[in-house]
Amino acid sequence: MKRISRREAMKIVALAGGTVLLPVGLQYRGYTQTVSGTVAPFTLSFRTPPVLNPVRSDSTTDYYQIRMQKGQVDILPGRTTEVWGYNGIFPGPIIKQRANRVSTVRFINNLDVNTCVHLHGMTSSPQYDGYTLDFISPGYYKDYVYPNSRAANFWYHDHGLAQTARNVYMGLAGMYIVQDDQELALPLPKGNYDIPLIIQDRQFASDNSLIFDNRNQTSVMGDTIVVNGVPWPRMEVANRKYRFRVLNASSSRSYGLALSTGDALTVIGTDGGLMSAPVNTQNIRLAPAERYDLIIDFSRYPLGTQVELQNLPLPNNLVFANTDKIMRFDVVRSETDDSVVPSTLRNIQSIPESSAVRTRDFTVQQRADGVWAINGNGWDRNRVDANPQLEDVEIWTFRNTANLSFHPMHLHLIDARILDRNGQPPFPYEVGLKDVFYVGENETVRVIGRFRPFAGKFMYHCHNMVHEDRDMMSQFQVGQGGINPMSAPARPLPAPPL
Repeated sequence: MKRISRREAMKIVALAGGTVLLPVGLQYRGYTQTVSGTVAPFTLSFRTPPVLNPVRSDSTTDYYQIRMQKGQVDILPGRTTEVWGYNGIFPGPIIKQRANRVSTVRFINNLDVNTCVHLHGMTSSPQYDGYTLDFISPGYYKDYVYPNSRAANFWYHDHGLAQTARNVYMGLAGMYIVQDDQELALPLPKGNYDIPLIIQDRQFASDNSLIFDNRNQTSVMGDTIVVNGVPWPRMEVANRKYRFRVLNASSSRSYGLALSTGDALTVIGTDGGLMSAPVNTQNIRLAPAERYDLIIDFSRYPLGTQVELQNLPLPNNLVFANTDKIMRFDVVRSETDDSVVPSTLRNIQSIPESSAVRTRDFTVQQRADGVWAINGNGWDRNRVDANPQLEDVEIWTFRNTANLSFHPMHLHLIDARILDRNGQPPFPYEVGLKDVFYVGENETVRVIGRFRPFAGKFMYHCHNMVHEDRDMMSQFQVGQGGINPMSAPARPLPAPPL
């Protein structure tokens, strides 16, 4: 299988079909009003993506198969939209798994572009982590092995060098949920009251095709907010508690989540799973790739109440008509509710700051030549910026010294804890374990984590995918040697049975 250079990858991005690539001078002109005017918020019904069943299972492992392929899907009324989807749908199917059962997931590339799959948040070994050069070429497949070592909300998405933003924008994203016995034993809302919310933004041409405009490689901001693939959906709920697993799968847009009633959201989990205790908050700042587990108690509202999940303004997000709202909950029926939010959710062993063996500083900013850089450097596969040893505890400081953009910094392999932001404690809702850290404009964020359980090379980068593509991404090496991240290359079709 031929490997391509970054220059070649950029050419592929520029030449790829299936998207409308607008010159910068035409950005957002003539499309926003046309499309926004065709969908009134809260007129389309809420839906959830299908759960993917394994092809087969044995005593230790569940085997899944997903095809990356074009599909025609209903997003806006009246016509279909072409997406590049996992199994051809938007968003991709949900995988639900039990902790410590292994998953083998076969991804087959039936598209005409290179792909690369990263199961975001999973402690994967290097060859299955979605190393940015580990492409699955058209007509190839790769089997990824995931340990599912802890309960949390993960998501899988494209991670190919210089093309992540475009490929994810076209549809290559899906949720992956792992549960364990301890979580399932808690009296939290379950079954039909445990709901995924995958929030994205998109921009559509008058024929309903997707417009990918990275605004001269700064950000992709759509004028239409979609939840689980539905623009501004309306969800009918009972007057009881619901659990919402919220994922920001947008390429660049952050969200300020709040209820229109002014009531608190109860946060029970972060990127790395359940928190030690629930936290009530009036609003949440949600960066691309962040996940929060929320409880909303609709029993406080009489039947007939309509509650909006709003999007409060945040710096450097483009604002269009109706991007201040996300979805609406309509309280339409009475039901009994035996669910409870316990005061203690799980025991999280905190890593004391004094246990760190070293600190590292990373300045994230745009260079004069337009490249988004870390400590002034762009991507270089031959450069390693940090070499923590196995089991080392380190403190990493991310400094955003400008007002140009926020930077959601993502560490592969590990979960970490925010120590402080500009010297102040983190927001109460982000005190759990995380792998994405919202580094706002003129903010300095310190995080602490332990580097385990695998030796080898792993990525860290901004999760504004446009920045990641050019070029705010680098790598760290855990320990010495380790498994080569390119050691399990994709193979040509046809594939043998799983």
